[in-house]
Amino acid sequence: MVDKFEKHYDVVVVGAGNAALCAAIAASEAGAKVLALEKAPKHKRGGNSFFTDGAIRFAFHGLDDLRKVIPSISDEEAKKINMPPYTEEKYYSDLMEATRHKSDPDLAKHLVYESYNTIKWMHEQTIDFDLIYDNQSFLKDGIHHFWGGLPVKTSGRGVGLIEQLNKRAKALGIDIWYESPAIRMTTHDDRISSIVVKKGDEEVTVQTKSVVLACGSFEANKKLRAEKLGEIWNNAIVRGTEFNTGDGLSMAFSVGAQPFGEWDCGHSIGTDANAPKVGDFTKPGDIYKKHSYPLGIMINKEGFRFVDEGADFRNYTYAKYGREILKQPGHVAYQIFDSQVRDMLRDEYNREEATCYQAETIEDLVEQLDVDREQFIKTIEDYNNAVQEGAYHPSEKDGKCTKGITPPKSNWSLKIEEGPFYAFPVTCGITFCFGGVRANNKGEVLNKKGEPIKGLFAAGEMIGGIFYENYPGGSGLMSGAVFGKTAGVSAAQYVKHNETLTQN
Repeated sequence: MVDKFEKHYDVVVVGAGNAALCAAIAASEAGAKVLALEKAPKHKRGGNSFFTDGAIRFAFHGLDDLRKVIPSISDEEAKKINMPPYTEEKYYSDLMEATRHKSDPDLAKHLVYESYNTIKWMHEQTIDFDLIYDNQSFLKDGIHHFWGGLPVKTSGRGVGLIEQLNKRAKALGIDIWYESPAIRMTTHDDRISSIVVKKGDEEVTVQTKSVVLACGSFEANKKLRAEKLGEIWNNAIVRGTEFNTGDGLSMAFSVGAQPFGEWDCGHSIGTDANAPKVGDFTKPGDIYKKHSYPLGIMINKEGFRFVDEGADFRNYTYAKYGREILKQPGHVAYQIFDSQVRDMLRDEYNREEATCYQAETIEDLVEQLDVDREQFIKTIEDYNNAVQEGAYHPSEKDGKCTKGITPPKSNWSLKIEEGPFYAFPVTCGITFCFGGVRANNKGEVLNKKGEPIKGLFAAGEMIGGIFYENYPGGSGLMSGAVFGKTAGVSAAQYVKHNETLTQN
């Protein structure tokens, strides 16, 4: 190997997804000379952010707050919108309830209370946002009623977000090296002093005083996934980038970072059973997910239901139900719907990529499935007999439930009785793992004594202790942006306080 030195950068950001680019932009705005390192080739840049639907959860106090970051909403359009506020207190409560109050309070509060300010900052960085009419609202009497605290997405979904962030980074003069994985960091006097990068057959040493690690989790590393989460997780589909193999975590631990968070769990969803084994960059976006299960029921290959599909809105259960599907025989389940709700299913059910079985009768439908046919039909009959009377309101928790069966269905219980009938096979898709490094609300990475490692910062999925077991939908993208911006500013300030910034 050839080892050579490149010019000095004030801040080196490892990664090129949402969290990394927010960190790079924030550091550059603060006066730092910034280099971003992307392990992937340019056509596969963007990490997991590239594959998201762009939904991003933040606190706001009404439609007027949203119009400040979505100025395209006209007065006429605003009259047709019912937008309940989603306060900081509600967001914090939802986050803590989803994680069973295990989230580190300081990190959780920083995420929540900086969320709207970060959205405004992103808007100032020319990132565009749209309302999520299709999946987060219901039309009633000509009014769009929004629900679930998640009304906004980035324009163009994750693809658009990555394009816009890169455009802004280019305008600021931020250097980005592709196919350039970081290998290791070096320290001098207990401070970060350089980072070694693999570029082709060369190892390039970049001198820097500050590194922001924002290169994702380890979900694409089968060995680590099996070691930390269990062997069963080798049967999960990796929904996002193939490049999240835990490199940043290894580098952090090698310089004394403290592991933190829930290392045996991660964000996982129900996704099409025939989805690619890793994210397909030729078909970007979250196109294989299957998130309308609250409108139907899920049955495994042995013919049994295994979760309360109506326990809560999709936004609060989808990130944990993936692992419940993984536990089922063959790691597969079937989402069952009838014609009463078919037109209400989310857009992903209508895509050509969706695997769907259809029949005019339940008996004919079951004949097409690899299941215990007798038990499957009995489960649907038992469910139908357990459905209680009551008004059906898919835009609110309507209490229309079942009685006398286990598990129950707590809301949105309709009998499955009107053909045609539909079955969508789903398996588990893992998004990222919850374990990471310990950091504070300045983005500083902490050592095993709880002290900041001088010059080392982290953002995004690298930070452990925020999510446990579950999370409210859209919080991951928001966490990446909040802690990315925070880490970028902190890194630039650290350099500024320790030496004169490099002159461009």
